Amino acid sequence: MSELSVTETMPVPPLDANETGDTVLEMSGVVRRFQQAGNVLEVLRGAACAVRRGEIVALVGPSGAGKSTLLHIAGLLEHADGGVIRIGGRDAAQLDDAGRTALRRQTIGFVYQFHHLLPEFSAEENIVLPQMIAGVSKGPARERARELLAQVGLAARASHRPARLSGGEQQRVAIARALANRPSLLIADEPTGNLDHHTADDVFALLTRLVRGGGASRDGFGALVATHNLDLAARMDRVIELRDGVLVES
Repeated sequence: MSELSVTETMPVPPLDANETGDTVLEMSGVVRRFQQAGNVLEVLRGAACAVRRGEIVALVGPSGAGKSTLLHIAGLLEHADGGVIRIGGRDAAQLDDAGRTALRRQTIGFVYQFHHLLPEFSAEENIVLPQMIAGVSKGPARERARELLAQVGLAARASHRPARLSGGEQQRVAIARALANRPSLLIADEPTGNLDHHTADDVFALLTRLVRGGGASRDGFGALVATHNLDLAARMDRVIELRDGVLVES
C-alpha cells in the first residue's frame, strides 16, 4: 500500500477568515447529486478544501469517486447543488453564467490528461489564442507565449505543430497554455496519465517548479491536481482524498 495510506484521517475544514489572504480556492459544504435510474446518487456530501498560492495539492481517490466532478465544480464548469465555492475570495454562487465565465477565464487554468492542443496551430499559436480571446493584443500575447515556452524548456520548438512534438512536449505546451492568462488557480486532471514514467516525472517536476516558483506573491498561483499516481501525490505539498463524498486530509 502507498505511503499515503493513513490509519486516521479527518475532514478538511474550511478556512478561518484570517487565513484566506493567499487562498485561491475555497470550497465548503459542497454537495452534488445526480439522478440515476430513479435513484439519487450523492457524489459530493459536504466536500471542503482550500488551495493557497504557491502550493500544489494532490486530489486522490478511487475511480468513480467523483474527482472529475469536484474539479469541474472547482473550475466553475459545473454547478454544485449546495455549498460555497470561492475563487480568489469571490463567491461564484453570486454570479450569473456570464460572470462565472468571466471569472473562470480570468483566474483559472486547466490541464487535462490529453493535451487538447489545436493541431493546425504551432505551439506558440496555441498559447497566443487564449490570450487573444481574453482581449490581449497579438504582440503582447506572442511575447507572453514565448516567455512561457522558454519557462517550460521549449523555446526552440515554438513554431512546431503538435504532431511534431513528443507526448511530454505536448503536455508542456498544454501547461504553458493554461498559464497564458496568468491564472491564480491551476486545475489539472491526471496531467501525466498518458505519459511514460520518465516523461511523467519530468512534466511533474516542471509543474511543481512553476507552482512553487511564484510562491505566495501576487503573480503566484496554486494548483489542485487529480492523480492516480500515489508516488507523484506524495511529492506534492498536501494530499486530500475524496472518500464517500467528502474530502479528508491524508
